[in-house]
Amino acid sequence: MRAVIFREHSPSLDVYEVVDDMPTPEIGPDDVLIKVHFAALNRLDDFVRRGWRGLDLEMPHIPGSDFAGEIAAVGDHVRGWEIGQRVTGNPTLFCGQCRYCQRGDQHLCERFSIVGEHVRGAYAEYMRLPARNLIAAPDGFDLKLAAAGNLVFLTAWRNLIVDGGLRPGETVLVVGAGGGVNMASIQLAKLAGATVWVIASNAEKAEKALALGADWALDRSQEPHWGKAVWKKSNRQGVDVVVDNVGAATWSNSLRSLGRQGRLLTVGGTSGYKADVPVNIVFIRQLRIIGSTMGSMEDARQVFGLIFAGKVTPVIDSIYPLDDYVKAIQRLQAGEHFGKIVIDVTNV
Repeated sequence: MRAVIFREHSPSLDVYEVVDDMPTPEIGPDDVLIKVHFAALNRLDDFVRRGWRGLDLEMPHIPGSDFAGEIAAVGDHVRGWEIGQRVTGNPTLFCGQCRYCQRGDQHLCERFSIVGEHVRGAYAEYMRLPARNLIAAPDGFDLKLAAAGNLVFLTAWRNLIVDGGLRPGETVLVVGAGGGVNMASIQLAKLAGATVWVIASNAEKAEKALALGADWALDRSQEPHWGKAVWKKSNRQGVDVVVDNVGAATWSNSLRSLGRQGRLLTVGGTSGYKADVPVNIVFIRQLRIIGSTMGSMEDARQVFGLIFAGKVTPVIDSIYPLDDYVKAIQRLQAGEHFGKIVIDVTNV
């Protein structure tokens, strides 16, 4: 089958290849084989290619965590799913047996892994997935949107709504506008009845955040000490919640933006992991710092229900054929995108 692969870890994009001879995955009795129609990029793709200590991949590796397509084959033990059925799913892989899985917190599984990160993923004509991870896509629903909403809406839902406990009437500050999780966070926060402020990297992205539903947006290129601007706009009360997945470059400003008992929510650190934390602000304002990764199957069902009902809509920045994957990730690295970059796997 045709697939995007790399054979070794490297900071260089030169290790990517598009090949025709990858074997179609063999499925187990509890798996399905998915004919991938669309996949979508994440920052995770870049991290996996670079690698880290302890990441032990079967090479060559196929990246890609976001997907949507149709079932091409089902395992002998699979019930309730049919060949030809249109699907997406939760990229969080879990054992189903540990204490966390037993209580429904599959994202905390003791053998937790992610499609495209730890096992071969979605940038291929076919991929394997446990049937228990599947989410059915309604007839007529655009599968591009299903792929674009996959990981990022799941992550944002868990982080902001479940773990972050967002309440109607609260004010949320989203640091960054163009990325998928932030795009999802803006929409989910508005749906929850919150006021949404956004810190954008430039004026164009600030305008796009407003068009997406944000109530106020600031271009940080014109206001590097934006934490002070947020503090002033909030009448020196601070915001209730900050969503910050940028990390080292922004944490100090983010913490300074929070009011008493405010919550700093994070699911990543694209600028680095060693952040400047003003500890005095943390204890004086009695702040909470809450991290999360991925989401449970119940989270996936809840958030995809919202997507399928049209209550939130994944934003697609651009669409590339599989052969142009390197061009797609170059756009991601450059930070030029607003929303999700989608790979059309059927266009090979």
